[in-house]
Amino acid sequence: METQHKEQAIKLLELMNKANYFEKLKPEHNVDHSFNVTLKVSGYNELNLMVSDLLKASIVLLNKDARSLSSFTADSDINIMTFLEIALQLLPAAEMELFDDIHQLYLKSNIM
Repeated sequence: METQHKEQAIKLLELMNKANYFEKLKPEHNVDHSFNVTLKVSGYNELNLMVSDLLKASIVLLNKDARSLSSFTADSDINIMTFLEIALQLLPAAEMELFDDIHQLYLKSNIM
């Protein structure tokens, strides 16, 4: 019986590896039990719009009056924390530091 289960598990693993079913989550190097997900956007403007929409949806859902008027929240339990976590992960932190440096250069160039 145990041999049969092992054979079935091996066949299942071979099938999954052959078809590449699990290609969405990419293991994050140097971190256990953590994965990366690629999100394709056309540029920073689209990324900014996505973050803004997630934040706006969270604001509406956190407002009790707005939530009671919404038909899509009546039947489903929406975890607002998920929206906020996604928005936080989408913020381009490194690029914002670059924008600060560029802004400082711009301010210095206007003084002279």
